[in-house]
Amino acid sequence: MDPDAVKSTLTNLAFGNVIAAAARNYQKEILAQEKAQSSSAFNEEVDLDELMDDPELEKLHADRIASLKKEAEKREALKRKGHGEYREIDEGDFLGEVTGTEKAICHFYHKEFYRCKIMDKHLKALAPRHVDTKFIKLDAENAPFFVAKLGVKTLPCVVLFSKGVAMDRLVGFQDIGGKDDFSTRTLELILIKKGIISEKKDNEGDEDDDYHENSQRTVRSSTNPDSDSD
Repeated sequence: MDPDAVKSTLTNLAFGNVIAAAARNYQKEILAQEKAQSSSAFNEEVDLDELMDDPELEKLHADRIASLKKEAEKREALKRKGHGEYREIDEGDFLGEVTGTEKAICHFYHKEFYRCKIMDKHLKALAPRHVDTKFIKLDAENAPFFVAKLGVKTLPCVVLFSKGVAMDRLVGFQDIGGKDDFSTRTLELILIKKGIISEKKDNEGDEDDDYHENSQRTVRSSTNPDSDSD
């Protein structure tokens, strides 16, 4: 046998063994990494399971659920008292409406006044957003007793009640810039400043389309500048 051929064959066999050994080592390394990752994931799952069983976390979760339930029950109770919508009432119901709740907004209006219609639109948009406060309106022509008692002389007149006591009011559009094209948000900020409603978080009350529409759109100016007189 040719010695050179034998040497070449042995060399090739040795090289093949080295490649095979390297392949086996690489495979072992990959398996070790996969095992380590699997073990890490398992440990994370175990940690999360332990966290879910943490009594403090369970208490926080239970407290949050109880808080949400209490808030929902409160909203439902207020809605049964007429909150969450903008309603028209009669003079005979006025005292019961404003004294039967902690906060109330009453719009004294005239059905022919353009500015009263503008105020109507904005209050209607705000009512479902601020359930803690009752929103009502009263035809001034049909409520002479309370118009006189409250000294309502200019319409629209929005009277703010706290526990049945008239605490403040908006007369005409004086507090809203004196123009007809104010936004719902402008009126909302004024009522927040006066303390009759509270600022809402971004995720509260967003279901009301009228609010968003009126916040972005303005109302055309009235062609009758005297429409807010009594």
